[in-house]
Formats: sequence, C-alpha cells, structure tokens
Amino acid sequence: MLNKPISRRSLLGLTAAGAASLMFSGCAHERPDGKVEVEIVSYKQEAVSIFEEIMADFNASHDDIYLNLQSPADAVTVMKTRFVRENYPDVIGIGGDADYASFVDSEILADVSDYTGLENVNPAYVDILKSVTYVPMDGIYGVPYVANAAGMLYNKQMFAQKGWEIPQTWDDLIALCDEIVAEGEVAPFYLGYADTWTILSPWNSITVNMVPSDLARLVNAGEAKFADYYGEPARRMRQMLKYSQTTIGDPGPFSIQYNDACTRFGNGMSAMFPCGSFAVPQIMRAGTDIEVGMFAMPSAENPDDRIVVSGVDLQWCVAETCEHKDAVYEVLDFLSSPEYLQTYIEDQRAIPCVEGDFDLDPLFDDIRPWLDEGRVLDYLDHSYQSAMAVDAQLQTMLQDNDGTEDEIIERFLTKFDSDWQRYNRNVIRKVQDYEASQG
Repeated sequence: MLNKPISRRSLLGLTAAGAASLMFSGCAHERPDGKVEVEIVSYKQEAVSIFEEIMADFNASHDDIYLNLQSPADAVTVMKTRFVRENYPDVIGIGGDADYASFVDSEILADVSDYTGLENVNPAYVDILKSVTYVPMDGIYGVPYVANAAGMLYNKQMFAQKGWEIPQTWDDLIALCDEIVAEGEVAPFYLGYADTWTILSPWNSITVNMVPSDLARLVNAGEAKFADYYGEPARRMRQMLKYSQTTIGDPGPFSIQYNDACTRFGNGMSAMFPCGSFAVPQIMRAGTDIEVGMFAMPSAENPDDRIVVSGVDLQWCVAETCEHKDAVYEVLDFLSSPEYLQTYIEDQRAIPCVEGDFDLDPLFDDIRPWLDEGRVLDYLDHSYQSAMAVDAQLQTMLQDNDGTEDEIIERFLTKFDSDWQRYNRNVIRKVQDYEASQG
C-alpha cells in the first residue's frame, strides 16, 4: 500500500514487538464441523435483535460457513483491546469516524478493493470514507452498509395544517420562525443543549453548506484557518437560540437534556428540531401520532447548492490478517442482499449505502433526491479530535454574553484554531509530510 503511514504504537499503544507481529495473527478459522467460522464484531448494539435474526438465517442456509456476529457493549473499546492482544475478529462493524481513520492509519484493515459488492455501493459513501482518513490512501478499507442523515426534523402534520412551506434559504427559515413566534402557540425549535453533544448536529448541518468540503485538510496543510470560515456558522447557531422554546416560556436550551427535547418536540411543543435521523426513535417514545420529516438545512447561499449531512453509520471492515476473504465476502453478500438490507433499514430507520430500489422510512421523503443523487457530505465532527471537546466549545460560545457579538465569535474562533493545532499535531505533521512528498 502506498502513502500509508505506520503508527500502530502511537494509536493503539502497542509494544514494538507486538506491532511487528500483528500481521501474523490468524483470522477466519475452521471449526470442528469443517465450517469456516467468520466472526464479526459490530458496534451497533441497538441492532442486536435484527442481526441475530439475520445470523440465524445465514447459518441455516450455509453448510460451509458459520457466521458469528456479536455486538458487545462498548464495542470499540473491545475491538481496541483485542487488537492489542493480536486477537482479531474477521470483520469489524464500525462507523466512518475518527476510530476508523485510526484503524486505517494503523494498518489493521485490509484493502477490500477486490470485493465485487462495492460495485453496488453508492460512490458518495465510498468517497466519504476516503475523506475521513488523514491523508489520501491507495485502496478501500471499508464496505459502506448503512448511513444516517442530519438536517432539520419537522412536524409534518403541523406544517400541513398551518400551510407552512419548507424553507429553501436561511432568510426563509428565519421568516418562518418569526411567523411561528408571532402566532405564539409553539416554539420554532426545541433545543436540548444541556447535553453538549446535541449541539454538534445543527452545527454540522449549518456549517457543511458554508465551508470548503476539505477545510480540515486545508487547515492541516497550513493553507487555511477555521477562523476564515466558521464565523458566520457560529452567528447562525447563536441566532437559532432566539427561536428556541423560550419563546413559549419554557426553560432555555441549556436547561433541557436531549431526551426531554425529543419528547417535547414529539408532543408538538415545537415545529422543528435540528437533529439527525438517529433521534426519531426517541421522539416516537413520546407516544403521540407525530409524523416526523426532515429537510435539508437551508444554510447554503444558493438553494441549489444545499448539501445533506450523511455519514456512514455502519461499514464492514476486514482485518488485514484475514486468510479467508472469500468466506467473508460471501457473508457480506448475504448481509447486503436486498431482502436482508431492507429488513435492517426498516428496523433501524437507516439509509442503505447500497444502490437499489429500497423502501425508505417516510422520514427521508424530503431529502430522497439528495440521497439518490449523492449530494451528501460527512459530519464535520468526524474530523474533530475528541480531546478538543468541540461540543463544549460550542456550548461555551452559545452561552457567552460577555461583550459584543463580534468579540464573542472572535474568542471562539481563536480558541478553535489554537486547540486544533494543539490536539492535531501528529495528524498535521502527517498531512504536511504527505503534501510535501506530492510536490
């Protein structure tokens, strides 16, 4: 593999001897009954039941392969522990995030470019996985399975009853918010910012339409600063606070937790909820007959340029040590077959990464053109180091009332750029070395 930095010890804490022996550990193995056992460890614990059903069907229909699919609690920690012990699953099921980038960077994952099933995967999701890695990589190191999406969730019945149209621009959105506030019946938005991670969802959806798609790479290469681009998205995040549940006399966003915000939106206390598809199961626990839709965040200057944030929620990555890729690929073919992929996306309200005539949840009706045409980009926070605590930085910025708006935004931008340099030193060095090597 070209352009693939070796950094096992720094990323996984391995000894030099352990790092040197990683490539010699076994993978899929033969059972006493003669079947090849394929072990998958998936981080989707919420999908345990549906995967148990799929696993049972696979094992009942195959005489030569036994599928062992596990979804343990805190699965990523389990994976990392097993990597250190050189006890590799054949396949790991993870999202397209910083952990995936670290595993690729550590040479743990096999190049699966030879898997013919990739021909059926929406190229946009393959590109998303490529964008997550620190530097461009030769090869493909994950098979995208399902995705999720983020934007603006909205109450479809309420919009229909009031005759409200889906906003196409930011000015349209603010005008709608003003109309809702004037009526005084519900809040435009319900925000649960007591849980800081929830702030990242609107931040991702707003900002992705307003910055270069490769901004993190440009910053790492020393060609840009976040301060050059993040100012206006930060202003819009602060503007949204004015249209939160405080407009109907409810506690402010920083007093409400995520679950409570989901429940109150589900109970019809707001028209909109800036979040992702992953929130819908919690919203439905309100027990009402709400119909939830999602529209693309209208933050692009030109409505035709709007992007939907959609990340790879689950992908299948094969261990570099695997000696039975043919058996693994047969399992992946089964999991991605129309029947079983449809079963999974119905159960989990997911978006298939495989192209085909799938029935999606009505939640996605309004963003279906974006999904079908691949007008999607990954979650920006997938490139943020967890140590930066960007969600907490955003919360601090939103709560800051010390000085003018410009001064508040400037403090946020200065700290963001400073912390980025601090927490991304190794990544920045890799990127700049790579850029130098490419001339």
